[in-house]
Amino acid sequence: MANKARASHILVKTEEQAKTILTKIKNGESFSKMAEQFSLCPSRKKGGSLGEFGRGQMVKEFEKAVFDGKKGDVILCKTQFGWHIIRIEDLRG
Repeated sequence: MANKARASHILVKTEEQAKTILTKIKNGESFSKMAEQFSLCPSRKKGGSLGEFGRGQMVKEFEKAVFDGKKGDVILCKTQFGWHIIRIEDLRG
């Protein structure tokens, strides 16, 4: 079971917007350019990068989505902050 993760995300207000951005990324758009353009999180200045974090450092839904996924996944997750498009960059012990 992984205890550390590295991920990037794009935070938006609506599920519809999240799905639209996810489709663009799956069709080849740059994740970091989409983050810079659309994300409501200050991490947008770094292309959405959240760097490395451990369990217990992110809100519950976000953490579960990341640690239940696998490296390379791009997934949607809803939290109290809005909708996240998350790219899992690494998971390790």
